[in-house]
Amino acid sequence: MNLVLALLTNFTLASLLVIIAFWLPQLNVYSEKTSPYECGFDPMGSARLPFSMKFFLVAITFLLFDLEIALLLPLPWASQTDNLDTMLIMALFLIFLLAASLAYEWTQKGLEWTE
Repeated sequence: MNLVLALLTNFTLASLLVIIAFWLPQLNVYSEKTSPYECGFDPMGSARLPFSMKFFLVAITFLLFDLEIALLLPLPWASQTDNLDTMLIMALFLIFLLAASLAYEWTQKGLEWTE
């Protein structure tokens, strides 16, 4: 019963906020106000700067390792097993996978900063 009440309350509040935002008028919207350049100068070049692949690869590597650590930390609660051997095997498998991924990234020179 509490779940139904919470879902109904959340749905009602979300719907109410969407309806209010839809009906509120958009005041003082014109091109100068929505322009990204507040100082009034025209841009000298393109606003799109090239993105270095070094930063992209570091970000992807961080996300992959962070995901593995996020899977490793709640493992004792997620497994819900009394068998300690099974939990240790799963944890050691994840740690081995993390170490193997780091070794592969290192051998492929993905961690090198020079181009």
